[in-house]
Amino acid sequence: QVQLVESGGGSAQTGGSLRLSCVVSGENPNNLCMAWIRQAPGKGRERETVATINRYATTTYADSLKGRFTIVRDNSKNTLYLQMNSLKPEDTATYFCAAVVNYTPLCPVDHTGYRYWGQGTQVTVSS
Repeated sequence: QVQLVESGGGSAQTGGSLRLSCVVSGENPNNLCMAWIRQAPGKGRERETVATINRYATTTYADSLKGRFTIVRDNSKNTLYLQMNSLKPEDTATYFCAAVVNYTPLCPVDHTGYRYWGQGTQVTVSS
């Protein structure tokens, strides 16, 4: 059973930075597509895929976030990271680490394609 545990959330001011971490256990990280997915307050169950990374470290990003966020995986540490720079109030959300076993280069873009989820970590950006 894959388990994902996030950390690193918190509060930041507009223009600040935060780095989220997600420790993976229960599966060889090389067999996983991984993603950061967020759910903003007041948007019900709507979730946005922030970034994905495949087993070859190929990444995709939501168009609105390119250049500000960076997803990185360190398989030697079984850890996924999300570096968030130039934060904006609209980045306020609960951020989830998600994963799915996938041996192909193509990771799901939609959040429904991910089977395993962490508990989420809150990010709050104030103006």
